[in-house]
Amino acid sequence: MKTATWNVNSLNVRLPQVQNWLAEHQPDILALQELKLDQDKFPAAALKMMGWHAVWSGQKTYNGVAIISRHEPQDVHTGLPALPDDPQRRVIAATINGVRVINAYCVNGEAPDSPKFQYKKEWFAALTEFVRGEIALHEKLILLGDFNIAPADQDCYDPEKWRGKILCTDEERGWFQTLLDLGLADALRQVRPEGVCYTWFDYRGAMFQRGLGLRIDHLLITPALAAALQDVQVDLNARAQERPSDHAPVWAEFAL
Repeated sequence: MKTATWNVNSLNVRLPQVQNWLAEHQPDILALQELKLDQDKFPAAALKMMGWHAVWSGQKTYNGVAIISRHEPQDVHTGLPALPDDPQRRVIAATINGVRVINAYCVNGEAPDSPKFQYKKEWFAALTEFVRGEIALHEKLILLGDFNIAPADQDCYDPEKWRGKILCTDEERGWFQTLLDLGLADALRQVRPEGVCYTWFDYRGAMFQRGLGLRIDHLLITPALAAALQDVQVDLNARAQERPSDHAPVWAEFAL
C-alpha cells in the first residue's frame, strides 16, 4: 500500500500536477491539503474519469483537505469534535481498505506572540483528543498531512536562525511529541533516523534551489502499520516543476 501526503497550495492551480503525479506514482491513497476552493468546485469528475475515488472538505481562498484513493472511502468524518464551531476546513478522515486515514492541514500560528498561536495550541489539543479516540477504534491508522511543525533541529536548515520561531518552538515540538506519545511513529524517521529530508521550501530567496527547507509534512502511524513499513520518500521532483507548490509530496510504502 502506497500512501502519500501533499500540500498543493491551490488545487485549482496544481490539478494537472496532481493528475500527473497520480498517473506516475499510482498511490493507493493521496491526502491533499490547502485546496483553496469551495466544496462544489472540487474536480471530482476529472479524478473519477481517471479511476480515482475522492472525499473532500473545501473552503474558498484558504484551507481545504481531500483524500483521493483507489478504493471507495468509508465512514467519512470532517472537522474536530472538540471544536464544533470552527469554520476552518482542516481535517477529513476516512477508512480505506481497512486503514483509518486522518488527513490534517494543521494551523500555522503566524508567530509565538500572535493570537493565532493560541488558536494553534487549542487546535492541536483538539486534534490530539480526536486521534486518541480514533486509535482506540482502529488498529491500522495513519495521521498525515501538513503539520506546520519541524519536530527537531535536524528538520530545519538553520536551527539557530529558526530557534524560538513559529514552526520550530519548543512548545510546538511538544505538541508533536504528544501525538507520538499516543502510540504513533514518525514514519520517515523510522526509515531514516538521521539526515536531511526537507518537505517545504519558501518561494522566496531561491530556497529550493539552495536546498534550504524544513520538514513539516509528516506521516504518523500506529504499530500495526509501522511493522509493515517498507520505505518513505520525499518527492523533490514535484517541487522542481514549473509553478510548483512550496511543499513536496511525501509517500510511504507498506507491505499490506
